[in-house]
Amino acid sequence: MSFATDSPVHSSSSDDFAALIDAELEVGSSGSSPDEQDNEEEEVDADSDDDDSDDEEDDSNDDLNDHRNKRCKTEKLDDLEGPQGSTSQGLIEEKLEVSLNKDTCTHPGSFGQMCILCGQRVDDESGVTFGYIHKGLRLGNDEIVRLRSTDMKNLLRHKKLYLVLDLDHTLLNSTQLNHLTAEEEYLKGQSDSLQDVSKGSLFMLEFMHMMTKLRPFVRTFLKEASEMFEMYIYTMGDRPYALEMAKLLDPKKEYFNGRVISRDDGTQKHQKGLDVVLGQDSAVVILEDTENAWTKHKDNLILMERYHFFASSCRKFGFDCRSLSQLKSDESEPDGALASILKILRQIHHIFFDELDSDLASRDVRQVLKTVRKEVLKDCKIVFSRVFPTKFQPENHLLWKMVEQLGATCSTETDSSVTHVVSMDAGTEKSRWAVKENKFLVHPRWIEAANFFWQKQPEEKFPVSQTKNQ
Repeated sequence: MSFATDSPVHSSSSDDFAALIDAELEVGSSGSSPDEQDNEEEEVDADSDDDDSDDEEDDSNDDLNDHRNKRCKTEKLDDLEGPQGSTSQGLIEEKLEVSLNKDTCTHPGSFGQMCILCGQRVDDESGVTFGYIHKGLRLGNDEIVRLRSTDMKNLLRHKKLYLVLDLDHTLLNSTQLNHLTAEEEYLKGQSDSLQDVSKGSLFMLEFMHMMTKLRPFVRTFLKEASEMFEMYIYTMGDRPYALEMAKLLDPKKEYFNGRVISRDDGTQKHQKGLDVVLGQDSAVVILEDTENAWTKHKDNLILMERYHFFASSCRKFGFDCRSLSQLKSDESEPDGALASILKILRQIHHIFFDELDSDLASRDVRQVLKTVRKEVLKDCKIVFSRVFPTKFQPENHLLWKMVEQLGATCSTETDSSVTHVVSMDAGTEKSRWAVKENKFLVHPRWIEAANFFWQKQPEEKFPVSQTKNQ
């Protein structure tokens, strides 16, 4: 029998544990009925009946106890090795070679309060729950460290890092059907078939009362990023929603292999954390549309420009403008946000593996991110004019800090070394000085665009108008 989620054996340690538990439980499954197997494989519905879940857990624990000390699984190890030099076989062999003496077992993890090795009841709730790998799976802190180290070595051998991807406003945009405006009703007649989602980008999920639009370039992005990174989905949506979006993005299960994390799997409310990712922080890049979700991991973060396809999305974030759907338009495939970020990811990957002199295991992708960011506005000196509130310390403002992170220097006074004046009003004294001295006068959005695209933007695209009361 199988308690596995949508995570076949692959190169990651999360999949290794899924395979290990399956191998352990499969030994005693020959007498299971088809109905039992159907019940055990259910995992998509987050609101399924608790009693059925408890029965399933009890059955699995009985199997674990009855067959814990049997060694007849070893002939199946050859079938468990994943692609591209997976560590799956080595991990499982190592686990099977560990002494199963109940007095010496360190209880590296538990499954339904039963040790995954010796079968003893484990009441200690330390460690982290990895429900997206297997329902009820909890790993101890020492085991998490060991798995991350093992998986890290394997990925580095194949010149890969980890990439954690947000869903909403990053890879796609969703809306409730009853939130569509009259101008958007035409979309219902243009939705793509759910029979072969790999050929579409606009989907009407009537069973969820929802419509989803994939961001332009997303399929090419995932394909090419997967060659450099082992990828996770991490969303603040619930698990059923996350799994449905994963089906649209990865219908053949080529990219995520069950590494789909939802808000139901996190350890902190309203926050995302790398504690539920089986990858070392030093090798993780995060793609997200808001840094507020990652307060503890900002150094790993690449902030994405939000994708607002539907009118409801614009309203949610307070934009008084027509959405892309209302304009019957969309982002550019070759020049849009995902295409731009893919170039940055290639650069980060190249620097990490090909340009650093330090030992591979000691390298830190967070330092690479800082280095790349500081190149964006290098050699720029920026003065702000009436951008910050009165009496506000300018060096504490988000834009000031953003400019410094992008490699520019900031000043409160104008002089010949200043290259840009940033203002929202062309009538200020410093704005007029910029025009007179042939300096760039740009709107604050120029800085924000450079931050989103990790590239200096053409100044002429961000003009500053004079306010009407001047």
